[in-house]
Amino acid sequence: MDTSNVFCPNAMCSARGQIGEGKIAIHDRKRQRYRCKVCKKTFSARRATMFEGLRKPVELIVIVVTLLTYGCPVQAIVHAFGLDERTVASWRDRAGEHCQQIHQEIVEQGELDLTHVQADEIRVKGHKMIAWMGLAMMVSTRLWLAGVVQPSRDRSLADQMPVPSSPMCNLLATSAGVD
Repeated sequence: MDTSNVFCPNAMCSARGQIGEGKIAIHDRKRQRYRCKVCKKTFSARRATMFEGLRKPVELIVIVVTLLTYGCPVQAIVHAFGLDERTVASWRDRAGEHCQQIHQEIVEQGELDLTHVQADEIRVKGHKMIAWMGLAMMVSTRLWLAGVVQPSRDRSLADQMPVPSSPMCNLLATSAGVD
């Protein structure tokens, strides 16, 4: 267990959000619990993650969610890992909700180093349709910042991209082949 990347999740604690300042100690290695030296509260290593309250190994949950993101059918995952279909659906929903929370707390608040942002478009083929998806990502972390979907690939695709603004961000958006 590494305390250098952990901070106190207690909203009333003065050490909340302070990473790497030696204010967190290991409370119980077996149960993976930490203790804040400031407020004296203990908390699980899974606190405030999509894994909080789940009893299955983190590795299994990560594999299942990764397979889902690559489009693997739920039934195939259920069969391969011997899981219940409702469990897989619950993990998928938890992952989506957690990503939404992170997006709202970090991306929408503008607390990002947007020195390097990359924008690109992807051709998406659906049932009896083709669409274009414009995407923007923070290069240093590969965090997806924004996206827009439309039926045609033209300049308006890049213009509609809702990229968060920052005084340090000088975004140069280019698109290969768009006039």
